This record gives sequence, C-alpha cells and structure tokens, in this order.
Amino acid sequence: MAIIPQLSLFGWEEIEELGDLERLSLVMEAMPDEELMQTLETERGRGRNDYPIRAMWNSILAGIVFQHESIEKLRRELARNGQLRHLCGFQGQVPSSWAYTRFFKKLLHHADLIQAMFDSLVQELRKLLPDFGKHLAIDSKAIPSYARHKTRNRTPDGRRDTEATYGVKTYRGVKEDGTSWEKVVRWFGYKLHLIVDAVYELPVHFSLTPAHVADITEAHRMIDHLEESRPEMLEHAETLAADKAYDDTKLIRRLWDDHQIKPVIDIRNSWKDGESTRSFTKWENVVYTYKGEVYCVCPVTGKERTMTNGGFEKGRNTLKKRCPAKQYGISCQG
Repeated sequence: MAIIPQLSLFGWEEIEELGDLERLSLVMEAMPDEELMQTLETERGRGRNDYPIRAMWNSILAGIVFQHESIEKLRRELARNGQLRHLCGFQGQVPSSWAYTRFFKKLLHHADLIQAMFDSLVQELRKLLPDFGKHLAIDSKAIPSYARHKTRNRTPDGRRDTEATYGVKTYRGVKEDGTSWEKVVRWFGYKLHLIVDAVYELPVHFSLTPAHVADITEAHRMIDHLEESRPEMLEHAETLAADKAYDDTKLIRRLWDDHQIKPVIDIRNSWKDGESTRSFTKWENVVYTYKGEVYCVCPVTGKERTMTNGGFEKGRNTLKKRCPAKQYGISCQG
C-alpha cells in the first residue's frame, strides 16, 4: 500500500485530488472497527474462509466510498479492478451475491457495535474540533428499497422487503407571480434521519425508519437518545436549524426550555382563510404575518412599515417591537 502523507483536517480539496484507492485507504485506516472484526471472526470460528471477514467488510466500505448503489455494481467493480481486490484483502475470486447477503445478515446482529463505531468517531471529532456540534441541523432523506414490495403474506422469505413502507412528502410554495405550486414525492422504502453539524456538514446522530414515520416524531426520539447517551452534545449545542416539517411547538419549547438551544425552524402557514396579515386586538394599527413579522400601519395613509426590533425581554420571554417612525425619525401622518 502506498504511504499517504498527513493531510490537513477537512482539507476537502486535498482529498478530492487523491485517487479513489487512496481515499478508500484513508477511510479504512480511520474506521474503529477492530472489535466488530474480532467478533465476526470469532463467530466464524474454523468454518470456511473463502472470503475473509475483513476483506468483506473493506469491500462494503469501498462500495460506500465509491457510491455504488447496489452490491452487483460493487461486484462488477471488484471483478474489473484488481488493485481494489488486493486493497480490500481478496486473494481469489470476487464474493458471490449470496456471500454478501449472508454477511449483511451477520452485520444486522451487531448493530450495537456499528453504533459504537459511529459514536467513537463523533467523540474523536469533538476532541479535534472544539466547536464541533455547536450549530446543528436536522433533516431526513428518502431511501428507496430495491426489493419487491410486501404482499399480504408478510413472512420474511428473502425476496420481499417486509419492513419497508410507503412514504409521501409534499412540497408547497408560491411563485414570483403569486401562484402556488405543489410537488408530491412518493417512494417505497425507508427514511434516513440525520442531525449534523451545520458548519462541518458531518453527522452527529442518525436514525433509520420506515418511510411512513413522520420527521417530527423521529426528531423527538433522536433528542431522547441524545439526552440518554450523549447529553454533552445537547449541552454544547447553541442552535438547531430545520425546515417546516419540524415546526412543532413541543420541539421548539423542548429545545429552548430544557437545553437552551435556539431553534431556527421555518414556520408553516397554518392560516386557512387566506389572510396575509392579522391585527392585534389591543392595537388596531399593528398587524402581523404567520411568520411573526410585525408591521405598523399608518391610520391615515394605510402604509405598512416594519416595526424595529427592541431586543429580548427575558422576564416575559418575548421579543420587543418598536415604532419605526420614532426609531428611524420617519415622518408619519398618523
């Protein structure tokens, strides 16, 4: 194996300049997988060792690094690339599809060790990067299943995906001309839920669920898990960004009241009557939008002006809003 010189941390342009095999070597060297390898090798014992445990595991890492969507694509790459076979540790032929199926089943029995590997890498990042985890973001991604859809017979038979479900996600917005648009995405499979560091774009926590599980439901579960297993991550975090799918009062209050994490979450339009603004009952000339934008309306001309921010009043847990005419010296007929 060629010796790879020490690279600066997160110098992505340097990593992109490396060849595929060199990037794979970096991943294999950094992966804390020794406990998993020893466990699998102990289970195999003195059985057949046509395809060594470590070689199989390294080839799966290669499939992830090279972004192969299926095992068959990975097998074709292994058959074509002799250097890749040697780097993974294969001395003979390429493993069969059935060999990978058996190996994945073994990995599923040790999900706790894989989770421990992930947690170990996160802890290592916290040591190297003191500000890692300060600014977080959460989102989900659709993961389609390439297996056959389940039928009424839900008995696992290896031919159908009996755990995947159907998911639907609707995107809505307003065009520049004022007309609304809607896009509906449907898939059969799963959802990958991620909490990531918004600065370094690296994961802090992950969860995989059937496709029908709502984003906000899993968000609460992920916060529960962090509270139990890694509370220091929540204590260190300052902000959490998310889209409209996570606009939930319970989550917002939980982040701020329990952990002093500022939620930066886009708000959903829950106004069903089509109003653009609503007025306060105490001040007839003050109106607000569903996003919380506050305007002062001149009672003479009807012109709307954005009220200025006056800071945060901790005693009442509210934001202050000031008269724009008074703050900016604007001449207002009202």
